[in-house]
Formats: sequence, C-alpha cells, structure tokens
Amino acid sequence: MRTHYCGQLNISHNDETVELCGWVHRRRDHGGIIFIDLRDRDGLVQVVYDPDDADTFATAEEVRGEYVLRIKGRVRPRPEGTVNKDLGTGEIEILGQELEILNRSETPPIQLDDDDVGEDLRLRYRYIDLRRPLMQDRIRMRAEVTRNLRSFLDNEGFIDIETPMLTKATPEGARDYLVPSRTHEGKFFALPQSPQLFKQLLMMSGMDRYYQIVRCFRDEDLRADRQPEFTQLDVEMSFIDDEDIMQIMERMIRQLFKTVLDVDLPDPFPRMTYAESMHRFGNDRPDMRCPLELVDVADLMQDVEFKVFAGPAKDPKGRVVALR
Repeated sequence: MRTHYCGQLNISHNDETVELCGWVHRRRDHGGIIFIDLRDRDGLVQVVYDPDDADTFATAEEVRGEYVLRIKGRVRPRPEGTVNKDLGTGEIEILGQELEILNRSETPPIQLDDDDVGEDLRLRYRYIDLRRPLMQDRIRMRAEVTRNLRSFLDNEGFIDIETPMLTKATPEGARDYLVPSRTHEGKFFALPQSPQLFKQLLMMSGMDRYYQIVRCFRDEDLRADRQPEFTQLDVEMSFIDDEDIMQIMERMIRQLFKTVLDVDLPDPFPRMTYAESMHRFGNDRPDMRCPLELVDVADLMQDVEFKVFAGPAKDPKGRVVALR
C-alpha cells in the first residue's frame, strides 16, 4: 500500500512518485488549494491538492483531522519562501494525484499538541494518546534501550533464557497475584514477583551467565517507586566477586547512556562504602546531584538542657548531626 514512510522523504526523492499511508495531522484550505499534513510513526509530510483533478480534490475537501488516508503523488521542492527548516521533510511536498480515505474519525477528545490533558482522559483514549510525538519518542527510546542491553549482554557471553510465568507462590516483598488452575480445582498458580528461584536453578545447571528482560508482578499499592506490573533486567552470574559485578554493570550502563543519550559517564563510577554513606548522608542511597551531608554539631549541644541532644553529644559513642 505504500512505498515510503512520511519521514523518509527528502529532496533526493524529487520527481519520484510515492505512495504513503497515515493520519491527518492538520488540514488547511488556502483559497482553492488544500494542504494536508500527513503523519505516520516516522514523521510528517505536506501533501498538496489543487482543483485540476476534480474527483481527488472533492475527496480532499471531505478530509478532517485524524482521518486515515492512503495517498499517491509526486515529490517536488517546496516553493521559495515556504521551506520549513524545523521539519525533516520541510524542503519538499507531495503533489497529490490519488487520495483514498481508509477510515474516518470523529473529533478527537485529545488534541495531539495539547500538553494539558488529564491522565484519566489520556488513559481512556490511550490509542489517541499514543499518537502524540512525546509518547512515540518514549516508546522508541524504550525499544532502543532494550536492544542495546541485549546486544551488550550477548557480547559479554550472557544467555537470554525465558523462565516460567505460572509458578508456585514464594515469599517475596509483596503479595502474589494468583491464577486459578483449570485442571486442579482449588489450586492456584502465582505470577512471579521475580525469576529469583529459576535463575538460581540455572546457575546450578551450569549456564554460568544468564539474563532476561522479564515482566514481574507484585500485589501492592501503586506508588512512585512501586508498580503492580513492571519490567526489569534480570541478571545472574556464577564464579564472580563483587568487583566483577560492578565492572560489568558499569560498562553496560556507560554504553547504554552513550549509545542512547550520547552522554559520557565517569569511568569508574564514584563509589563509597555503606558505612561512609550512612555516616555522611544518613541513608544508603544519597542523591549526589544535590548532596546534603550531615554535619557534626555535638560541640554545640553538650551544654543544652534538652537531654535528647545533650545525652548523645556527651556520649563518646553518640553523635548529634544536622543537615548542612
């Protein structure tokens, strides 16, 4: 049905006849000439229809936003002064020769360029929300991250192994999701909170290096750092020590950031012991972007009347600190 994606076209395709499919991003009627911005997952291109072809022009007059179209036309340079340098296809346009409406659309409840849309409405019309460039960019980035992780781990000698999704309930950090068994009445499968037991079995079996990008399930309340269903990169290795783990994971993350975001991370990563972290920051996961270090103020608290401060300040094993 099509020869190209919209975003693939440029001035090198001048005078070629192309067929495209996509959604109507915008339609403009400029005094007898109709402009349609056609959008697909790869980008956007301008299609022009003039009244010389009465049938095709009449169809173009019916078109509205988010209609699904198949078009055929000839690539040509945009007229002087109309080039859009902010658009990948901004040097060219398509002179429409054929137009087929594959699907009509009612007025969308969500405008794709509207950032002020409530989450409930976005989720209700998820198929429209996912047409927004921001959402499509995020999905493509996720795919690129997954592809990069697999490539790195494959090159490091890891084996991608799938583990069962229907398993036995095992003690973890949350409750299990249970699935009734059809063949064994009154018994249940559990969806895995992690592949922990299976990857340990794989190490006992001599697989040595395993990884899996796996879906996990935990029946717990939704919070900023908790989801009932999530995807994780799961890794296990045999015959290694803590330094081996840190080196491999650091290389993986450095390559990931460089490939996907073009960001150079330090080599090696800054490190500190658990004891140092607790002493300096009072927790085991300090935010080093804006570090708030603890400052000893025992010398200021030794003579105060408030015993909660004065007691530890005078105790050689005690400590009174404040955030700086």
